Amino acid sequence: MDIDLSPHCTPSYRLLTEAQINAIHRATLEILETVGVRLFHRSARQMLESAGCRLKSDNIVQIPGRLVEDCIDSAPSRITIYDRTGREAMQLAGRRVYFGLGTDLLNTWDLTSGELKPSGLQDVVNAAIVGDYCQQIDFIASGAFPNEVSKNLAFIAEFRALAEHSVKPIYFTAAAHQDLRVILEMAEVIAGGRERLQQKPFLIHYAEPVSPLVHSEGAVAKLLLCADRQIPLNYSPAILSGGTGPVSLAGAIATANAEALSGLVIHQLRRRGAPMISGFSVTPLDLRVGTSVYGSPDEKLTHSACCDLYHHYGLPVWGEAGCSDSKCVDEQAALESAFSILTAAQDGCNLVHDIGYLGQGLIGSPAMIVMCDEMISYVRRIMRGFDMGPERMGIDVIRRVGPGGNFLAEDETLNFMREEHWIPKTINRDNPEIWQQKGAPRYADAIIQKTLDILAGHRPEPLPEPVSKALDNIYQHAGRQLQNLSLST
Repeated sequence: MDIDLSPHCTPSYRLLTEAQINAIHRATLEILETVGVRLFHRSARQMLESAGCRLKSDNIVQIPGRLVEDCIDSAPSRITIYDRTGREAMQLAGRRVYFGLGTDLLNTWDLTSGELKPSGLQDVVNAAIVGDYCQQIDFIASGAFPNEVSKNLAFIAEFRALAEHSVKPIYFTAAAHQDLRVILEMAEVIAGGRERLQQKPFLIHYAEPVSPLVHSEGAVAKLLLCADRQIPLNYSPAILSGGTGPVSLAGAIATANAEALSGLVIHQLRRRGAPMISGFSVTPLDLRVGTSVYGSPDEKLTHSACCDLYHHYGLPVWGEAGCSDSKCVDEQAALESAFSILTAAQDGCNLVHDIGYLGQGLIGSPAMIVMCDEMISYVRRIMRGFDMGPERMGIDVIRRVGPGGNFLAEDETLNFMREEHWIPKTINRDNPEIWQQKGAPRYADAIIQKTLDILAGHRPEPLPEPVSKALDNIYQHAGRQLQNLSLST
């Protein structure tokens, strides 16, 4: 019996059947039609009412299913992101997977002192430098929050630091539409004008609704600004299953999807075809200790369900990986990060953020980024699979070497070894005797030393001096303009 073998094999995975996807979608539409969402932005409510939504008391808006599906159809299925020099960096579509950092961690491990300290602007710079160096990191983000910077300028300072210390695409946050406008002004200077930024965006803004089923005035103002400027927006809910969402995973998924799709409706009604990356995060609330759980298998299941849904919708999908509930770079951090990176890759998640997160999203470590960089390389090797064509099947060389021979001196070994066999950068493969002779180094120690070497030696491509001076001027002007404003999401 002949068996038709594909010349290349790659891993494949999906969680939900088409029937299960349709069941979640129907539940989502029922929530939006009968429960609705609370929307605090007045002009957005009026826009939805004009589109056929029902306005109820207490700012509740009920959204008909036909409008949701119309807006799914109008949103782009592919979003191209560039680096700050205008080179194409990411094609967010299909099952293409890109990994990057997360934002705004309040505490950071100091690699020199070994102490946990409040994050500062230098930690944002360090995250950018390490992210710029790591080959498997596709986009950067602040990785830390500059606690010493005035609140009204903190996110602006983050963005400037990221732009100055890496050429990679920037994933960023803002407190409100006022500082978001300043950040977009900076981005326009870097890109060479507003039109150029729209044509080749190198940034993605991240904003969230408030779970369950609430869109704040500040979050929607940022959403509308991004739609108007055609700036790629990632507007995704983060539900706590058992807290801000149902404890059942199916119920939490349906609630989170209703939040995400209602945000998409607002966005697409404002400007059809504006770029948006959607999806949701459902993390369990550990009711024993009251913490959000990043590293649980439950979260991985909801992540897979989210990706299956948005592949079905034909929309770019967002998710998270490379994060852990451990408080430091240790065995737990490695275990949880590795599983999450592998599942995100198998899910075909397009935009995977939070690489380097520790302690339920409260602690950062540049060493964690370096460790995850090697894990991503490992996982990408798995996802690449292997060639099963005649040359790689190697019958000729097997016949030539024969029983009892060896393949060390064969041309095929030299020609294919680097492609067929993954080569680590930090993982230790010495034999036990040599490992002991070298002082029996632990993996975490090797990762920390590697990170220190990166920070000491890597020099990212700088911004042109005129652009850097223009950003300084914008920052100084923003300091005067925003000092008396109360910025809140």
